[in-house]
Amino acid sequence: MGTTDIPRASGAAPSAGPRPHERAGGAAKESPGGAAPGGGPPRRARGGKGRTLNVFSHGMLVLWAFMVVLPLLWAVMTSFKTDREIFTAPWSPPAVPQFDNWARAWTQANMSDYFLNTLLVVGGSLTGTMLLGSMAAYVLARFDFPGNRFLYFLFIGGMSFPVILALVPLFYVLSNLALLNTLHGLILTYIAYSLPFTVFFLTAFFRTLPTSVAEAALLDGASHTRTFFQVMLPMARPGLISVGIFNFLGQWNQYLLPTVLNTDPERKVLSQGLVQLAVSQGYKGDWSGLFAGLVMAMLPVLAAYIVFQRQVVAGLTAGALK
Repeated sequence: MGTTDIPRASGAAPSAGPRPHERAGGAAKESPGGAAPGGGPPRRARGGKGRTLNVFSHGMLVLWAFMVVLPLLWAVMTSFKTDREIFTAPWSPPAVPQFDNWARAWTQANMSDYFLNTLLVVGGSLTGTMLLGSMAAYVLARFDFPGNRFLYFLFIGGMSFPVILALVPLFYVLSNLALLNTLHGLILTYIAYSLPFTVFFLTAFFRTLPTSVAEAALLDGASHTRTFFQVMLPMARPGLISVGIFNFLGQWNQYLLPTVLNTDPERKVLSQGLVQLAVSQGYKGDWSGLFAGLVMAMLPVLAAYIVFQRQVVAGLTAGALK
């Protein structure tokens, strides 16, 4: 005998309670303020908080960019003004651009000589720093030998040593070696000054590179020197560019070391020349020439960062992404 479904009366209550999914659905509908079923914070409140934080962070970035870019643009604009316009209309653009300011700063203020000396010093010191620093960092990162950690922490200790405490010993050391008031003496000093940070940065970067590539090169008969220069060094290009930019900025703007170790007027670098230009042009009242020299010294740094900004960001985040 087959079973048949008996229809319920319209007013009869169900014999069993609501099903679990019905109870969950009812609770979700009845929760005030759009709360999540699990008792979490309301969805609307969570989204509103994220949007508020996003607007605040973007507003701070815009404010910071405005504070950084505005002085740069003002200095560039002022370098094309006359001295009268600098004081009477400091925020207005120049009526007629004065390109003579740049020519006067380049020739009469000896900015050309300062630029040449700075290019020689920074070019030589940057090349030596990157070569020696990458070689030392590779050995410390890839080879285990007695004293490895001691040498690594010795480089880190060099980062924390104030350079102002080494000025007097450096002066006498360079004087005894006949390197005082010479460009090559300044190059060696810059290399020693920049090596600790370079080794610290590149050691951490070389540790993130895969060891299988170097092992494959060694199995194919490549020496350690060839493996380093032809295999590992190209792979470390983002890190090399990043630390190279930092070293370039630090060495280009260095003022304390050349002031103490390089007092020859014919061998002064750009930072010393800018100070001398500020003093002389201040007495002469040639403020337009002073701003032109300031922008000249600033342009190479800006150009280097604009050209390599993607590589700098890639080098700084490569270790974190791995």
